[in-house]
Amino acid sequence: MAFKIAVVSGKGGTGKTTVSVSLSNYFQRLWGAAVHLVDCDVEEPNTALFFPEKNMRSVAPVYQEIPETDLERCTFCRECSTYCSYNAIVVLPSVKFAQVDPNLCHSCGACLHACKEDALHLYQKQVGELRHYKVGATLKISEAELTIGSAMQTFLIRELKKTIGGDSDLIIYDAPPGMSCSVVATLSDVDLVLVVAEPTPFGVHDMCLTLDLLKELDLPHGVVVNKAGMGNDQIYEVLERYQTPVFGRIPFNRDFAHAYAQGLLSSLDDDPMLKWFRRILFEIERRMPAYERVDHSER
Repeated sequence: MAFKIAVVSGKGGTGKTTVSVSLSNYFQRLWGAAVHLVDCDVEEPNTALFFPEKNMRSVAPVYQEIPETDLERCTFCRECSTYCSYNAIVVLPSVKFAQVDPNLCHSCGACLHACKEDALHLYQKQVGELRHYKVGATLKISEAELTIGSAMQTFLIRELKKTIGGDSDLIIYDAPPGMSCSVVATLSDVDLVLVVAEPTPFGVHDMCLTLDLLKELDLPHGVVVNKAGMGNDQIYEVLERYQTPVFGRIPFNRDFAHAYAQGLLSSLDDDPMLKWFRRILFEIERRMPAYERVDHSER
């Protein structure tokens, strides 16, 4: 069974994808682990851009079933509207108008149960696309991209996660930024959460919101401080107050940032970031169930 890690951040731009992609690279190259990297930022998936040698395994559209009202059978009783928790159905009996808003509908099926006249029928609407890649022998990449105009991020993430098998050693979920429902959907069933934060006032504020969410969800987690050395040390005082472990610090490195901006990953030759990521990998591995059975003498 694969060990599942989610990499999250309270705000965009902290380096969440940097850490996700780098971890997948280091886990493969240093430890020979089979990794499945899953991009759950369905509005702007970009992890696959770092692997130009990837081979497409499959691509498939994702459809959502949306109810549609048959006005000839509808009695405009408003039962469907009353049952709908998302306010997706408008019924105006005085003008015999009934309509389901596909942008608000979550396909829960409550309206179908409520309607006694069989006046609702389902049609399929495409909300996104799933893509799966293979890179060499030990890396899989999966991503989903939301159809422009759709608001079904959470639905699409759930559909993406249904396609992820457990035949890899590690599954790394690159979560959407923030703390919305799409992040919660990404976090469901994970074994460990890495919170990527930066030592700035905004970074600390949003990190605290993320830590509060993880406490509410009761998920094991630790923090990676990116761009360490910039800003101030307030972040460490806050983490001590939260009693949250620091998995590692990644100092700002212009050469690393320049290579990353070009979509280049470390080759491990004279890698200035290697020692920082080794610490993060160690903190992750010692929280894995198989840790006690691994020989660490060479790592």
